[in-house]
Amino acid sequence: MNHFAMYGKLTARPGQRDALADILLEAADLLKSNNDCYLYIVNVSDDDPNAVYVTELWKDADAHAASLKNEEVLASIQRGQPLIIGAEPIKLRALGGKGL
Repeated sequence: MNHFAMYGKLTARPGQRDALADILLEAADLLKSNNDCYLYIVNVSDDDPNAVYVTELWKDADAHAASLKNEEVLASIQRGQPLIIGAEPIKLRALGGKGL
């Protein structure tokens, strides 16, 4: 089992964290019908008023890449980009554990 996992920290422009989180939650809804996406969770921290964290688990890296070509997903990305001033993606290969 070599699933693709990614943790991402997105830093929103001051005062825009909730708007960015809403867009990411809409993206999560779009992914509900994607059988290759096992997990897509949007998180915020009480300690950082500008950060949004996304936890993703995919069948493989190709499935993740393919999702980024979906027109609705692309539209969400375009809506969110102006709200983001920084991004820190961490790409991983999930080996196993509870939930897999």
